[in-house]
Amino acid sequence: TFEIRAEPEGMTVEGYAAVFERTEVMYKVDDIAYSEVIDRGAFTDAQMADVVMNYNHSGKPVARTKNGTLQLILDDNGLKVRADLSSSVESRNLYEEIKSGLIDKMSFCFTVRDQQYDRATRTRRITGIKRLYDVAAVDFPAYNSTTLMARSYFEAEAERERAEARHALELAKAKYFYMGVKI
Repeated sequence: TFEIRAEPEGMTVEGYAAVFERTEVMYKVDDIAYSEVIDRGAFTDAQMADVVMNYNHSGKPVARTKNGTLQLILDDNGLKVRADLSSSVESRNLYEEIKSGLIDKMSFCFTVRDQQYDRATRTRRITGIKRLYDVAAVDFPAYNSTTLMARSYFEAEAERERAEARHALELAKAKYFYMGVKI
């Protein structure tokens, strides 16, 4: 999931450019599907020091890790992206297009370090990414499991608070489970 968040100090987008363990059909020839899966550990040791965000993998960057306007976070779901799109005309225009629903998908550009191929299922599993070059808001993604939508600052804050509460509850459960107490 990729979302837009309007915050008082800027225009922030947040979501997922890659989702782990999702089988995505990449090609179809004569009704035969060829698929790809991004392994949960694929980004371990990937070079991600200087990554840009842009539109359709081209044009001027709208955010960049090197200057702090783009953050890449690996979590249980996949490669999470957080970008401040307030710094240029191009980035603000992209923010407005995402907010209006014109652009609602993401993609990422990378080179493969390690992979496996299952001939029976015609599925390539990417187990290692060598370098991540960009994350992009796109018209037509390779991975349909990505999405892009707008939300207000307050909806985003409420979601963050709910996530923190769920995490605190899980920690409490783990603590009591460790102590032998059922809750």
